[in-house]
Amino acid sequence: MDTDKIAALASMPVPPAQHLIDGAARPASDGGRMPTLSPIDGTTLTTLAKGTRDDAAAAVAAARKAFNDGRWSAMAPAARKAVMLKWAALIEENALSLAVLGVRDNGTEIGMALKAEPLSAAASIRYYAEAIDKLAGEIAPTAPDVLGLVHREPAGVVAAIVPWNFPLMIGAWKLAPALAAGCSVVLKPAETASLTLLRLAELGHDAGLPPGVLNVVTGEGPVVGAALAESMDVDVLVFTGSGGTGRKLLEAAARSNLKRVYLELGGKSPNIVFADAPDLDIAAKTAAAGIFRNSGQVCIAGSRLLVQHDIHDEFVEKLRQQAEAMTVGNPLDPKTQAGAVNSQGQLSRVLRFIEEARAAGRPIVTGGGQILQETGGYYIAPTIVTEVRPDDRLATDEVFGPVLAVTPFQTEQEAIQIANGTDYGLAAAVWTSDLSRAHRMVRALRAGLVHVNTYGGSDLTVPLGGVKQSGNGHDKSLHALDKYLDLKSAWIKL
Repeated sequence: MDTDKIAALASMPVPPAQHLIDGAARPASDGGRMPTLSPIDGTTLTTLAKGTRDDAAAAVAAARKAFNDGRWSAMAPAARKAVMLKWAALIEENALSLAVLGVRDNGTEIGMALKAEPLSAAASIRYYAEAIDKLAGEIAPTAPDVLGLVHREPAGVVAAIVPWNFPLMIGAWKLAPALAAGCSVVLKPAETASLTLLRLAELGHDAGLPPGVLNVVTGEGPVVGAALAESMDVDVLVFTGSGGTGRKLLEAAARSNLKRVYLELGGKSPNIVFADAPDLDIAAKTAAAGIFRNSGQVCIAGSRLLVQHDIHDEFVEKLRQQAEAMTVGNPLDPKTQAGAVNSQGQLSRVLRFIEEARAAGRPIVTGGGQILQETGGYYIAPTIVTEVRPDDRLATDEVFGPVLAVTPFQTEQEAIQIANGTDYGLAAAVWTSDLSRAHRMVRALRAGLVHVNTYGGSDLTVPLGGVKQSGNGHDKSLHALDKYLDLKSAWIKL
């Protein structure tokens, strides 16, 4: 990785950002602005347009007009595909500058950010572009005097609200299939990570997206997000974030036009290590990466470690060594393995979880507090807490930080009971050499994604979605297109 180029990009001033509505940059309707603080050192990076309800309404109106007149929704599939392929190529050409901008905005370590953000977004856009001219309807098996057709049509205007941990990756998981389906989109980024998504949308217009097809409105969730959820002219709302916000979005949809709402609400994912795990060193290294990379700010983070009693002490020691060997610091340094927590508010929240565990007498094996305060940034040492009980808040609530809760177990059935004992059901992992046990666990665990002898890394070919209070609907894979398509049946008497 070119450290000189990273340094040059990191030193560039970031101009004040505006909304992107109907193909043009626009200020907030009342002129309001909000600061963007860099988690690297706590300084002001730039300012954003502080969106209003009127701004959200203008973006929805632009998206509705674009959808209704067919400038994208009725464009030939091959032509839409060409635009999206060009868009993916432009993202790849600008990958390093996008990654550096994102790191300055949200604190993800550059080594992860480059792959997980712009390069992942480009891959998603290319994947769904390739699907556009392969989406066919159906002919129903009918009597000879009837023709039954099933059309797949774009659902209309999509509002997408995405989080700050991986804005480009998660944003593309929603934008790419929605646009591939022929919908128009209004995107609301997180207040603390909007800059790269604005740039992504600009590149989309450079590639040929017509005005109004992709709009971006920045601002606060209770204002812009609420306006989108309450809009009578949004057909589909997709969201990744907290359960509390997800509930509010559902309520708003019920109060307005009963728009379809798809929610990915995080998890408290169990990483289960049996005594017959094929390689404890690899399991420990993978478990550490699964909770400490991006400072634990990963939806599917393996935040609960369940370890079979026979190997508990040995495995925790291996894990401690992995955690203490990780380089935590400036996320723009390619040698850094874990960067900054996204914001002061998130830093304080994570530290409260740690203090609560300490007060309850749970042993803290390593970490346990803020580090690198002298930088002005938001950094927490990778933290391992043992003897965590299944009903402890550290085992039931999503921390979204570099904190691992370790709980021992004796039997397979006990592991299943503990693993399934939360309100969440997003991801899980099992480490075992017993093939039958692996299949039993995959079936028994209530999660949308179950890893076996690995953690993370599933690609676009498989869906990602949760059960229970981890949400509904799926990102990734061809199944994601279902959220943005309507089925229309034609019954024709011959």
